[in-house]
Amino acid sequence: MFTGLIAGVGRVEQLELDGAGASMTIGSRLAARLAEGDSIAVNGVCLTASGVGDQSFRVQAMHETLRRTSLGQLQAGAGVNLELALRAEDRLGGHVVQGHVDGTGTIRGVRQEGFARVLEIETDPQLRRYLVAKGSVAVDGVSLTVSALSERGFAVSLIPETLRRTNLGGISEGSLVNIEVDILAKHLERLLEARA
Repeated sequence: MFTGLIAGVGRVEQLELDGAGASMTIGSRLAARLAEGDSIAVNGVCLTASGVGDQSFRVQAMHETLRRTSLGQLQAGAGVNLELALRAEDRLGGHVVQGHVDGTGTIRGVRQEGFARVLEIETDPQLRRYLVAKGSVAVDGVSLTVSALSERGFAVSLIPETLRRTNLGGISEGSLVNIEVDILAKHLERLLEARA
């Protein structure tokens, strides 16, 4: 489990895509805090660390992960948001994020609004039904508040601190991002379906 508070931005040092899936080597100072088998969120996707060194670690993504996320479109040199798994004694500063990405969205607009940068994100109608204004959403693993809803998606407003600490500061129109909707909304829908 994660909180959506990014611990650092790593760099994809090596990426191998083949018929078996994807393998990535990611350079980050966070590698020193990992052990083989630990969970780590990479752009919001929960993956298992392997081949851990002092300055880098390796992860693999299977076909299902590549279909549901933007990881298959990464290239060597890309910056990725990283978050270590939550420990029982940690503060829950964001919201409950599982690292189980529900789908992707496309950045359709980027604009300044005072000191904030607003991202307009188009996403699948199946995901939009879980979004509410002022509710929580994870975009590339970053815990954010939905600032507005539209027929095609939603918007989030990013403060300078978020822009500085994550890869969202360099995002542009047309970029593909990972979306994880609030797990509470999905559970509530399931419970209501079971009662009906």
